[in-house]
Amino acid sequence: MCQLLGVNCSILNNSFINLFSLFRERGGNTDIHSHGWGLAIYEGRKGLRTFFDAAPAAISPLADVFLSQYSTNMKAYNIMAHIRYATQGEVSLENVHPFTRELWGNQWTFCHNGEVPKFSTPTDHHPTLGRTMTKHYNAKGDTDSEAVFCAILNALRSEFRELPALPILHIFLKKLCDEIIINDNEDIIFNFLLGCGQYTLFAYSWPGSRPGSKVWNGLHYIIRQEQHSSDLELDRIAVITTKPLTNENGWKEFQRGELILFDKGRPYSYPDTAAFVEKDSYPDTAAFVEKEGRGLYSKSFSKMPAMLVAKQ
Repeated sequence: MCQLLGVNCSILNNSFINLFSLFRERGGNTDIHSHGWGLAIYEGRKGLRTFFDAAPAAISPLADVFLSQYSTNMKAYNIMAHIRYATQGEVSLENVHPFTRELWGNQWTFCHNGEVPKFSTPTDHHPTLGRTMTKHYNAKGDTDSEAVFCAILNALRSEFRELPALPILHIFLKKLCDEIIINDNEDIIFNFLLGCGQYTLFAYSWPGSRPGSKVWNGLHYIIRQEQHSSDLELDRIAVITTKPLTNENGWKEFQRGELILFDKGRPYSYPDTAAFVEKDSYPDTAAFVEKEGRGLYSKSFSKMPAMLVAKQ
């Protein structure tokens, strides 16, 4: 199956470059994931720079060009990368992750590891999620991964007329994840990264192994502290991967069914909406991130009022 890499930082920097250099080797050199690769880098409030290639990441000329020419002055808080081992869909550019779409004036990105049987049917028979009545988003390729991504976005678009605050978004995404795995929880493998802006990265894991395989497909993360300049401030970096990228101590495996929001290199597992207006500080909740001003942003859509968040 495929492998994922997410990097979320507290300080704008290019620490993801070395991590991507290690990660790409799994794309046909140190591992078998040789059916394409993709990279999505959030730059500024609205910018998203993407690189895609159907060639193996380890020998891709585009990956060489990125590392040698583009990466020198490129800095970001939030990135995701994917190397593909095709189990569904042909080896082609349209099936390379991360997939991207616009919703509410924000660039959303998604990459996935696993198999989701209910989304492996022909394109016009994919199920809907939540209260979706109209399919605004449709898959361009033929992977279950892109189909799931479109279903998630369709459900979000149907559920909210205003930008949801991060605690509400966190809770609703968890409900969608529960809906996706219900009745398939023994057969499904569903690990993903979901980006919705320059600061925020969601990661979810429903791990497992394919029939007859001993390869475990899950998600792991580690929080690092690094110093990139003479400033005293340390950069906190969250690295999320399918399997640990290094041999250092501190890697943690996601719990089954866990959805974590990463912001400024810190994991938030508890989408406690009441904390949004009832506490002064709540470091374990997505509400803290929202109060700090790093939630969804749009010039075209208003934000859900804080008091409404507390009543959900």
